[in-house]
Amino acid sequence: MLTSAIAGLSRVANTFAIAANALGTLVVLALVVVLNVDVIARGVFSAPIKGTYEMVQFSVVLIVFLQLADVVRVDRLTRSDGFLNLLHDRRPRLTANLRRIINALSAIFMGLVAYITFPEFLHMWDTQDYFGVPGLFTLPWWPVKLVISVGTALSCLIFVLKVITAQDRPQLIRAPEHDEPSK
Repeated sequence: MLTSAIAGLSRVANTFAIAANALGTLVVLALVVVLNVDVIARGVFSAPIKGTYEMVQFSVVLIVFLQLADVVRVDRLTRSDGFLNLLHDRRPRLTANLRRIINALSAIFMGLVAYITFPEFLHMWDTQDYFGVPGLFTLPWWPVKLVISVGTALSCLIFVLKVITAQDRPQLIRAPEHDEPSK
């Protein structure tokens, strides 16, 4: 029963991570459109779009934290696995335990970030603080804080599931041209 509950929770977390990644990709596409329109408006009409700088700042944070959980899910978070990959052939148990420790520490870190940013989200929601230049272009802070909180909380959950299930041995990627041709 516990195994099926963990598997169900893992499916839900993975679905949310994939959906957040897709939303992050849409933010990237929107950012590309805004930047292209701004470049054309500057060049053709000598009239840049107001708030482009603020939109870029806003979008970059959204993109990073919307895609973070899916990056964790597919083991593509930037870290050096060289030592662990070398050690795996000689000491697979030690390597598996080291990976679990790294995932546990990562879960703690992500949990702390989520824990710290959620009250900031609530504060920004209540006060309706904004960033930008008043009278020119402003955006509220609360969506950024919400995405940071949710993205890190979901990443924490995925790291915890990796620690519990111990299914974190990423397969080494080999390019087909490196394989020996069959004779």
